[in-house]
Amino acid sequence: MIDTLAAFHFLRPAWLLALLGVAAVWYLTRPRGSGAATEPGQFAPHLFAALQIGSGQGRRVHPGDGVAAGLVLLTLAAAGPTWSRVPNPLIAETAPLVVALKVTESMETPDLAPTRLDRARFKVLDLIAARAGARTALVAYAGTAHRVSPLTEDPNILRPLLEGLSPQVMPKAGQNATAAFAMARDILDDADSDGAVLFVLDDLDPVDIAAFDVDDGPPVVFLLVLPEGRKVAQLDGIDGATIVQISPDDSDINLIERRLRSAHRAALLADDRLAWDDRGWWLVWPAALLALLSFRKGWTIRWGIAIILALAVQTPGAARADGWLDWFLTPDQQGRLAYENKDFAKAADLFQDPMWRGHAMMKAGRYADAAALFARLDSAEAAFAEGTARIRNREYRPGARAFETALVRRPGWAEAETNRDVAWAIVAFVEETAEASDTGEDTGIGADELVFDNESNRGAETQIEAPKEDSAPLTAEQWIDSIDTDMGDFLRSRFLLDTSGDAE
Repeated sequence: MIDTLAAFHFLRPAWLLALLGVAAVWYLTRPRGSGAATEPGQFAPHLFAALQIGSGQGRRVHPGDGVAAGLVLLTLAAAGPTWSRVPNPLIAETAPLVVALKVTESMETPDLAPTRLDRARFKVLDLIAARAGARTALVAYAGTAHRVSPLTEDPNILRPLLEGLSPQVMPKAGQNATAAFAMARDILDDADSDGAVLFVLDDLDPVDIAAFDVDDGPPVVFLLVLPEGRKVAQLDGIDGATIVQISPDDSDINLIERRLRSAHRAALLADDRLAWDDRGWWLVWPAALLALLSFRKGWTIRWGIAIILALAVQTPGAARADGWLDWFLTPDQQGRLAYENKDFAKAADLFQDPMWRGHAMMKAGRYADAAALFARLDSAEAAFAEGTARIRNREYRPGARAFETALVRRPGWAEAETNRDVAWAIVAFVEETAEASDTGEDTGIGADELVFDNESNRGAETQIEAPKEDSAPLTAEQWIDSIDTDMGDFLRSRFLLDTSGDAE
């Protein structure tokens, strides 16, 4: 609320000068009495009372007051009141978050059942579920810090990685939060919007406090994985940090979410790339109602004000593309209302603008439909969005190619280059894993078999025979889960390679 009030302003403040003209017209035209005698000196009191119209005190509210109020509302609408930015469909609605998880021997203490590390995993997964549609990255740190996952909206990617983390996979003992914070800032610097960092820990080395005392750094939240009542005294010396005690319910998650939303709103307000959202049209509705009531014979302005107040307290429902809304709003405007109300399925049906429609489809989980829609457009943004939709639909190779198309249409696009490299890395990892797990004992291809993409001809073609009795073939996720590869071993190898690369 404070951020909203601080951001409130008018896009066209010169229109406010018209309020002086409205006030002058209202003052000059408002009735001030009938000019009848006000003293009963020349009449008998009972006759004087009978000759009076009304109570004799004058009407407090006149129909002209409603007209003046309508003109005031229209003038304010023309001035363009605003307090928020127009959302960009290419940017997530929630701030990106980097989770820095401490993975040390102390995190295996069982004072929080089953262990502190297990409780931390559960809380991180709960937070990711609460932030559905938002991007989250994962950093693990002990004596060294390692990027476990880049920013992703898919909790299915983070879940097995979290489960594979343990002190045994970390190359070096210690608790280097400084390195973890530096890595988290690098991840956020590559993002297209400001974000925040969440440290999940049970202690902080005093030498790391100085790393957090930066004026231009991202907001930092510390989630303490400690039994209730315990605290980390070092955190009190970090200005601007939010400290959250882990709880058995969702109160800690809700507190973190509020802090992240506040940080994201502040970042959007400061982003000059986004246009201000003109909210003046909100005032047109009560002004139109006042104008209608002023022409209604037999109605009084008092009843009109009562009706307006009654309508004002009603909670607006979800946008619908039928009924009276069609008289006043275009399908795209109705789709925008549904989008802001989080009714993405309805918004996808309402939007006529292809880009907005495609992004509403993605928000609604219709990734294949969104990718097909974006593929018919010829802009770089459409190709980028197609790649994003295909990656979310587990079509990694077509997704990588879509990002390459975006780069052809807009050379040097940093975000497209990053996403293309990540997509090709995923393709390489899947094929390497398939090659390593391939026994070469395939028994032939049948009519109900699933053959996975292997354009690089790495190893034998991987074939999985699906059950014959009215069951669907294995999905890509089920196939990956069936590979006999321990996630802990994979992470240990990755972290050792990171460490050896730093040493060189």
